[in-house]
Amino acid sequence: MTSMLIHAQAAGGGAGAIMQILPLVLIFIVFYWFLIRPQQKRAKEHAAKVAAVVRGDDVVTGGGLMGKVVKVTDDYADVELAKGVVVRAVKTTLADVVPKNGAKSPAND
Repeated sequence: MTSMLIHAQAAGGGAGAIMQILPLVLIFIVFYWFLIRPQQKRAKEHAAKVAAVVRGDDVVTGGGLMGKVVKVTDDYADVELAKGVVVRAVKTTLADVVPKNGAKSPAND
């Protein structure tokens, strides 16, 4: 009789372990879905924007400076900040590419 009781408890222990791990798995799924996945998507979009930078694009650097691209190489972009003021920026540090259609932000309307 006691051996039957021991086997019954051992079988129940496996289900208990799964019930302890299940909340951790659910937390990981939630973190992936709401934090990791959107961040990876934004990083891919940013990389595509930066890779597509061409001469004449208006850009914003990581430091917040706005300028027009005058020359593009594989890793660098020469950005004209003001008339006669050209700086070389690493393309991956460009924060944004401003649309060419001259779209204004809603705050300026």
